[in-house]
Amino acid sequence: MSRTTTEHPGAVTVIGLGPMGRAMVGALLDRGYGVTMWNRTASRADDLVARGAVLAPSPADAVAANEVVVLSLTDYAAVHAVLEPAAPTLNGRVLLNLTSGTPEEARAGARWAAEHGAVQLTGGVNSSPTGIGQPDSATLYSGPREAFDRHRPVLEALTGRVDHQGEDPGLAALSYQLGMVMFWTSMLSFWQAIVLARANGLTAADILPSAVETATSLPETFAFYAERIDAGVHDGDVDRLAMGLASTEHVLHTNAEAGVDTTLPAAVVDLFRRGVEAGHAEDSFSALVELLAKPGPPTDPGTDGRVREDGPSLR
Repeated sequence: MSRTTTEHPGAVTVIGLGPMGRAMVGALLDRGYGVTMWNRTASRADDLVARGAVLAPSPADAVAANEVVVLSLTDYAAVHAVLEPAAPTLNGRVLLNLTSGTPEEARAGARWAAEHGAVQLTGGVNSSPTGIGQPDSATLYSGPREAFDRHRPVLEALTGRVDHQGEDPGLAALSYQLGMVMFWTSMLSFWQAIVLARANGLTAADILPSAVETATSLPETFAFYAERIDAGVHDGDVDRLAMGLASTEHVLHTNAEAGVDTTLPAAVVDLFRRGVEAGHAEDSFSALVELLAKPGPPTDPGTDGRVREDGPSLR
């Protein structure tokens, strides 16, 4: 395929116009970049075309348009489905792959890109679409440092803060998934608190001050336990797993008595109970780190939200 569009630092291609991709196109346009884009559902581009972006007729045309190609797709399967037909146009391209996936998927994607003459910078965006283009939003990248440095202005147009994690293309994906482990679990715990509050006549707004106070206490707690965990210290001098099990059982039974779903608190009790059964009753509950380092037994959540078989019962 011939490349009819001139490549220059002021033009970028964006593939994928979900909420994140659309926000990225908007941020680039706001900063004066020329943007070529492609999306399977072309109508999602209408308002962006009205703002001056160019809608390419195919992924190959979109890739051919510019050196820098931002990928904002659902997963790596979608990346390959879109780019495989465009493989002949990849030579010389820098793929800013902001697609969520595992570290191994990112590494495999980088190898595949290299086989076609392209360079992949893996990115993990630590922002919602509303934060794209904002100075305090952040993205972690990994892959060739030269590509990161050369295209830093584009990266900073997408999120104000960028950080290079290393040459390994899987590192940014790992950092992103580490954040998601905490984010999704934390948000689920907030939802659990909300439904428990509602069952007792309270609103989300009623419990918000307490929830925020709990959340703001966590950084200090994280720092305290991180040092001990790295040192392999799980002494029960400040807390004991047995007491933690009792506390988590109280949480579980409070939710059960309220008639709300108990899947999440039951899973927590299951972990604490397994730790006690493994001989850590008098150790700190940080000993659960050692338990979590190994595959656990399969569980069946069942239809009522309670962990069955090896999990806790609600007698």
